[in-house]
Amino acid sequence: MHRVAVIAVPPATTFDLSIPELVLGETSVDGTPGYQVRICTARPGAVTTSGSLQVSVPCGLRAVDDADTVIVTGTTARDDIDPHILSALRHSAAAGKRIASICTGAFVLAEAGLLDGRRATTHWARSEEFSRRFPAVELRPDVLYVEDGNILTSAGLSAGIDLCLHLVRTDYGAATANAVARLVVAAPVRPGGQAQFIKSPLPPETATSLAATRSWALERLHEPLTRADLAAHARTSIRTLTRKFHTETGLSPLQWLLHQRVLRAQELLETTDLPMDQVARRSGLATTDSLRQHLTRRTGLTPSAYRTTFTQRSDRRHG
Repeated sequence: MHRVAVIAVPPATTFDLSIPELVLGETSVDGTPGYQVRICTARPGAVTTSGSLQVSVPCGLRAVDDADTVIVTGTTARDDIDPHILSALRHSAAAGKRIASICTGAFVLAEAGLLDGRRATTHWARSEEFSRRFPAVELRPDVLYVEDGNILTSAGLSAGIDLCLHLVRTDYGAATANAVARLVVAAPVRPGGQAQFIKSPLPPETATSLAATRSWALERLHEPLTRADLAAHARTSIRTLTRKFHTETGLSPLQWLLHQRVLRAQELLETTDLPMDQVARRSGLATTDSLRQHLTRRTGLTPSAYRTTFTQRSDRRHG
């Protein structure tokens, strides 16, 4: 079981603090929990939050020593971060552990010196302050999350869900991550480079939304769908379709289709023994060259290497 320590830095943002346990806690692999999540803090007990609540955190930073992944969630603190937290983060980084932050937790990682010379992100409303205070960090204020080596950072609020789903996908594959997304009623795993500026990150399934059209398209990814096909199903113009896709998903219709096709290819590689040409056709990527190009760009692995990686992980889980 993958061990995760979530550090609460007072005053903690309660929504951010709840995300890792809610998302990672829903991860199950063959009926076995995929993660053990422990929330900890420098001084166990009542932790102040950015609102009117107080949260009781019984675990101290010893949980960080035992963890495989360490996550720092959002906080309204900008200065005077407890030196014990900074020290625990530095030791974790030196040990090669995976370290992540949600929202303004990036300020804590930067204060610990873990982001110098790296790409990172944080909540867009705090980006100017972040850049001013930490000029050695290559801030990308317009994306959902950034992965730079063993350090990951995310934007605010719902982007923390995207980050945790990305962790699940990295550890257990696209099929498991999409299953968790359905359980927590979140959007399917979104690419980290997607813009933060989305009017409705999790669009409601109203009569005027494109939810029905997206569901229709997901059942036909193997077909050569065009913007005209999507617009015809939605009974709207291509111009209106494109505008609403950007509003509801942050992507153009064709970008969204490509992302869903790569996800479908990942699931097929993880869960079937289909030849590569059939994986390409069933996912809508058409050819093995196209499959290789897009999967390598997204994951850094060729299709055969991707399949081998997740087959080995499955073997280890069953061994």
